[in-house]
Amino acid sequence: VQLVESGGGLVQAGGSLRLSCAASGTTFSINTWGWYRQAPGKQRRELVAVITSGGGSTNYADSVKGRFTISRDNAKNTMYLQMNSLKPEDTAVYYCNALEGWVDYWGQGTQVTVSS
Repeated sequence: VQLVESGGGLVQAGGSLRLSCAASGTTFSINTWGWYRQAPGKQRRELVAVITSGGGSTNYADSVKGRFTISRDNAKNTMYLQMNSLKPEDTAVYYCNALEGWVDYWGQGTQVTVSS
């Protein structure tokens, strides 16, 4: 499975961005899709949002609830993260993730920078 993110950039606080994650390869056995982020100076990636392959269940980090929306277009094999009301603390590299059993697949990441 190959994952390619796009849509990052520089935006002012209060603005919006939509990230995309295009998947290729054998994806029918992927259980869960998600977005993670790694902020500057932080060593670990934190979960932002996840969605099940069927799209029926989503979960969000408390810090983004009500502002971010995860979705998936199965026909296009693409996942999205709509980010509204962005804050400077949302600045990070955002990574796309796909979980197949115990195997994690990751994209290369896309930078999101929110200026105050």
